[in-house]
Amino acid sequence: MRVLLRDDISGVGKRGDVVEVAKGFARNYLLPTGRALVAGDKIEKQAQSMRRSRDLRNVADRDAARSVAAILGAATITVTARAAAEGRLFGSVSANDVAEAIAAQTGAEIDRHKVSLSEPIKTVGTHVVPVQLHEEVTAEVTVEVVPSA
Repeated sequence: MRVLLRDDISGVGKRGDVVEVAKGFARNYLLPTGRALVAGDKIEKQAQSMRRSRDLRNVADRDAARSVAAILGAATITVTARAAAEGRLFGSVSANDVAEAIAAQTGAEIDRHKVSLSEPIKTVGTHVVPVQLHEEVTAEVTVEVVPSA
């Protein structure tokens, strides 16, 4: 069944795309939730309008992400944590802690899901943490973990 997507749907397509999906998926999920419309002959003009607005928003978001990446690349974020004498933390520094520290020290609001820590930081010292700000923009943030007094 051909449908026009009204939202970005992972694994299916982006807003404004006309895609072919299973009838059951369209009938039971996409159409009742309002995330898609049945793609008829006259829907193409609406699809073009949706794609154009999506592209304009994407350009604006990418430019904003690049400016935030420039700020984050130049900054060193300091996180204070309790640590033992040998430099091992009693807990760990998570992506949420890094996102909160970035917001507090630079004013840039970052979603914790965009902070790409493979595993939490468990030692004192300097760590480089990648932050995925946009599909095309990744910033590397220097995080300095210092022991609390």
